Amino acid sequence: MTSNKNIACDLHDYLEIACLFAYQVRITLVTGETFTGVAKTTRVENKKELLVLAVDNAQLQKIETPKLKTMEVLTPNAKFTRIEF
Repeated sequence: MTSNKNIACDLHDYLEIACLFAYQVRITLVTGETFTGVAKTTRVENKKELLVLAVDNAQLQKIETPKLKTMEVLTPNAKFTRIEF
């Protein structure tokens, strides 16, 4: 069961850094589903906080942040490599 609460501010900062530097990331959700793409932005839509990734063919994938389990940075020499939410 997932929470509808937003993630902690210190963890949100890592999402913002990934977007700022356009890191290639692998996102794993609490359900086990994974997405790989470039972190583009975070936003709020319909009162839900989202991470937006550019995935295959530059399609945008919106992921609700409370559903995040891990974010692995695939970009070499990144500021960090793995975050657990």
